[in-house]
Amino acid sequence: MKLTTKGRYAVTAMLDLALHYDQGAVTLADIARRQGISLSYLEQLFARLRRHGLVDSTRGPGGGYNLAKGPEQISIAQIIVVINENIDATRCGGERNCDDDETCLTHSLWEKLSERIYEFLDGITLADLVARERVRDVAQRQEDRTQQAVLPR
Repeated sequence: MKLTTKGRYAVTAMLDLALHYDQGAVTLADIARRQGISLSYLEQLFARLRRHGLVDSTRGPGGGYNLAKGPEQISIAQIIVVINENIDATRCGGERNCDDDETCLTHSLWEKLSERIYEFLDGITLADLVARERVRDVAQRQEDRTQQAVLPR
């Protein structure tokens, strides 16, 4: 399994939303600034997240994005799957045709690993991550850095 930038950014952006869950809609520009992710890239990711019911959008002044469900109801695996990341360590993409249209010698090993990775990620919610002190410390540092960049000198 290879988690691409797309999956990492989606999880990071969703965690940012979860950290600001009680503060109303969050703009993608704010997420982009705090997380160092391209705004246009976030727009693509959030279009997909919205289509799959993980985020809601609000237009107009004060608009932005909110989690469509509570952070305790969104697992990391859900985010990765919605973004079309493949949680699959097999060489054949789970098709069982890795050795001349047959399963290879180690197929069941990689298949079990894929299941374990999915179970692990499905067992972690955004709320679990928000509750971690280290996550909150990093978020505060990012918030402070963003505020300093906005202040006139």
